[in-house]
Amino acid sequence: MTTTSSRLTTTQYSFLSSTPCSPTTMAALPRRRRAGARYPRIQAIEFDQNTVVAITVGVVSVAAGIGIPIFYENQIDNSAKRDNNQPCFPCSGSGAQVCRFCTGAGTVTVVIGNGESEVSKCVNCDGIGSLTCTTCQGSGIQPRYLDRRVVLLNYRN
Repeated sequence: MTTTSSRLTTTQYSFLSSTPCSPTTMAALPRRRRAGARYPRIQAIEFDQNTVVAITVGVVSVAAGIGIPIFYENQIDNSAKRDNNQPCFPCSGSGAQVCRFCTGAGTVTVVIGNGESEVSKCVNCDGIGSLTCTTCQGSGIQPRYLDRRVVLLNYRN
């Protein structure tokens, strides 16, 4: 039994015949190569589902990080080329809004008690009765969405 096991480990069997082949005979056999295959094949890497999700999220994040600013820049450039003559909606194109505190009167009446009241100048509009429209900044023209965004970003800084 030991002779058979040693014989199996030292010799290799050919698939075409039942006779064992020696290692020198195996080396002499022609090797088949595919046409154009000059480099060794790259073995596939096994990915689990978490790795695939992580790679996908990374690629999408990079694409969004590049694509969104490019989209905004293109929209700003295109809107700058078009004329904007739409009147501002909140102020109806006047550039001013009625003061909400004094409702346009310029004065505020405060009831003190016992039937007494005091009339004073409005502290919100400084007695004028109107304020500059915060949407159009007093121009009377409705800003485009991206134009307002630029104004808000500059205002916060």
